[in-house]
Amino acid sequence: MAQTNYSSDPTKSGTLAPNNGGKPLTHRQILVVFSALMLGMLLAALDQTIVATALPTIVGDLGGLNHLSWVVTAYLLTSTAATPLYGKISDLFGRKALFQIAIVLFLIGSALSGLSQNMGELIAFRAIQGLGGGGLFAMVMAIIGDIVPARDRGKYQGLIGAVFAAASVLGPLAGGFFTDSLSWRWIFYVNLPIGIIALVVTSVVLKLPVNKNRHYIDFLGSALVAAAVTGILLITVWGGNTYAWTSSTILGLAVISVLLIAAFIYVEFHSPDPVLPLSLFRNQIFSVSSILGFVTGFLMFGAIIFLPEYQQVVRGASAIKSGLMLIPLTVGVVLASVGSGILISRRGKYKVFPIIGSVVVTVGLYLMSTLKVDTTYTIQAAMMFVTGFGIGLSMQVIVLATQNGVEHKDLGTATSAISFFRTMGGAVGTSFFGSILVNRLAYNMPKLLPHGVAVPKSVANGAISGSPQVLNSLPPAIHSALLQAFVNSLHIMFLAAIPFAVVTLAVGFFLPEKPLRSVVNKGTEKLSDSD
Repeated sequence: MAQTNYSSDPTKSGTLAPNNGGKPLTHRQILVVFSALMLGMLLAALDQTIVATALPTIVGDLGGLNHLSWVVTAYLLTSTAATPLYGKISDLFGRKALFQIAIVLFLIGSALSGLSQNMGELIAFRAIQGLGGGGLFAMVMAIIGDIVPARDRGKYQGLIGAVFAAASVLGPLAGGFFTDSLSWRWIFYVNLPIGIIALVVTSVVLKLPVNKNRHYIDFLGSALVAAAVTGILLITVWGGNTYAWTSSTILGLAVISVLLIAAFIYVEFHSPDPVLPLSLFRNQIFSVSSILGFVTGFLMFGAIIFLPEYQQVVRGASAIKSGLMLIPLTVGVVLASVGSGILISRRGKYKVFPIIGSVVVTVGLYLMSTLKVDTTYTIQAAMMFVTGFGIGLSMQVIVLATQNGVEHKDLGTATSAISFFRTMGGAVGTSFFGSILVNRLAYNMPKLLPHGVAVPKSVANGAISGSPQVLNSLPPAIHSALLQAFVNSLHIMFLAAIPFAVVTLAVGFFLPEKPLRSVVNKGTEKLSDSD
């Protein structure tokens, strides 16, 4: 089998990486390339934390409170729907140009979002931004798979985890600073210099092969998967909020989404070059990793996303402070990611980490189910650290195992598919756990209020609205009942997450342990078991 040889240690000068001219990249060049890739990933990661802080101010400036959720939903829809297409096109035509196109689209959407004069414009421009954002994470991970052998890739997991940790801290801080000191528009403008630097560096240093052969692009399959994703995400956004779960709108969307998925599967079976080859699911590593990615996203973005709400509602923290209070969670993610990456590179084994991670996450979720109104921050920090450590043990390993287990010609498709399933898991998880929280709050609140006292408008139908200052201004009896009702509801929500963590534990045992390759394979031939 023809392969291009690369040094098994990318920390040494002269490490080889694929490029058009056949010349090796030095260690310094690889670090420079990584810096540009991390900047691209930072753009996508920051968007998840910086925008939320400024939403109340945006509504105050542009109006359109009824459309507020679409500022986030528009980005989520387009970014998720575009992710599979990015992966497939990058496998066909190369990743460098596509990564740069993703950055440019993200920057155009960012600039236009900052210039928005009404809520409709902002929502439309956020959709454009999402088209770029959908390719950033998937392309970064695929390019890393191109330039770093799987055996050594674990060493860089700390860098990836550090980006998300930095985004979780910098996002709320930057969002609060720009909103209070300059303008909410700067939460979008700040992307411009970061993206431009990433574009310049990748243009100068990153050189990857470009496939100039003509290829068939599965436009029909891409359209069907985009439509199905849109339907599913609209169900998660509208269900239980805008429309009742049993409403004709939600049920109709569910039926349409199922039909679209069936049509997509039919088209992919008959497409000469499908956007998501169904044959990949015959690869046990890919199929198990897809399930793990979905459930990990379900837990990580579903249950844990409500921790800031606990800090704001129960502890009275501001939006910025509640973000900073999540630092123990991100520290746990980074330490586990770095440590597992080093051990994987030394031992060449990865299967044990998702298994251990699932056990640790289960313990963390149970600990967080014991949160009380008066739980000290020290205890909270310990709970969050344990949960984050469990997530860090498995989050990047899933991508590593997938990239090591598929043919190189499918590397971009498989990588973007894992990102896609994780995002979908997060969207479904957010809706699922949010519904549990809302329903239990509506059940608990009347039981805890003094006899004859009505449920306040701020918690009508189980949905908490209002700033910590507004909630703290409630009469003491009502405020005390609110805090206890919220905590009791949170208990059920975290307990409901535990069975899904157990599922990841069970599925993890089915993840095959394939020896990690010490070379970057640039061929499209089938990989042998000895690779």
